[in-house]
Amino acid sequence: MITSTTTAITNVRLFDGKQLTDKCTVVLENGIISHSTAAPATIDGHGGTLLPGLIDAHVHILSEDDMGQGAQWGVTTMLDMASASTALINAFRHRSGLPDIQSATLPASAPGGMQTTRMGFPTSSIVTGPADAPRFVAERIAEGADYIKVIVENPHSMGSAALDGPTIAALVQAAHKANVKIIAHATSLAALQLAADARVDVITHAPLDAAADDGLIRSIAACGTVAVPTLTMMRAAAGKAAQMPTHQGTVTAYVNARATVSAFHAAGIPIIAGTDANMAAASPMKVSFGESLHDELGLLVEAGLTPVEALQAATAVPAEFFGLTDRGSIAPGRRADLVLVDGNPTHDIRATRAIQGVWAAGVRVR
Repeated sequence: MITSTTTAITNVRLFDGKQLTDKCTVVLENGIISHSTAAPATIDGHGGTLLPGLIDAHVHILSEDDMGQGAQWGVTTMLDMASASTALINAFRHRSGLPDIQSATLPASAPGGMQTTRMGFPTSSIVTGPADAPRFVAERIAEGADYIKVIVENPHSMGSAALDGPTIAALVQAAHKANVKIIAHATSLAALQLAADARVDVITHAPLDAAADDGLIRSIAACGTVAVPTLTMMRAAAGKAAQMPTHQGTVTAYVNARATVSAFHAAGIPIIAGTDANMAAASPMKVSFGESLHDELGLLVEAGLTPVEALQAATAVPAEFFGLTDRGSIAPGRRADLVLVDGNPTHDIRATRAIQGVWAAGVRVR
């Protein structure tokens, strides 16, 4: 790791989070992007492309190594979507040379759900019914949650181990009353419908048992809900999901998730890149930190996004939606979160992998 200093990165194309500009110089000073055009130290970008630091909008952090691996692949912000240890997450915040993190802390789950019976989450993550929703939301905010996460499962498969519609709606109401966003885990069509009916702010994952139909897509679009499809995880899970209690008695296929994302995109539903990166021992599917986000960008392009839209899904779009106004773009006054790559990923998304340099708040980490 190289200490932050005033540095000019010259001779680069600049993707500022919205569009591409040729032949630019960007100066990093005291961890932010400067108005200056010169600096004592200079790095020649050799005609590469400078991107905003990438945002992975769905991870589960267990260690500093997870964060460091993400940084090596250009991920400078991680949105943790539930951790069994709030103290661990809070200890990882604001570490120099590592990704900045936001977190949901504990997820809301049903009594008997997989989060407490299999994944090791404490019983305080259990929500017993609508009347318990305000307690859950208040506790999460008190321990530092930046948003609320709710586990929405298929009630036909999980029975009483799935939250019901009134409880999900009460969690949405409590979160909105507290002025925080609420994110729903939904990997089945029934769960997606429940999340849409409750008018959650974000749906993460995509259904494996069936693609969403036109009516459901219109309903989600009308609510202003955002999608974080985690296609990398859905692809990994497709062959195993039918063996899990959450999808018991169903046939699962990745094509259903991809078709749903294509329909989201066609309907104008905002799409944000997230991977579900995790190395949890109890998780049936492991997804690597950092490199998986580049997989995700490629899968989003396969689902119909343009390379520019895929880049925006990992930069400007999540920054704007989650209120991270100091990042997601390259402009004076913004955090000096930057990724220098060879080639032009606005034409070929695979170019994001050709990383030549990464800066997290001005500190060079690669």
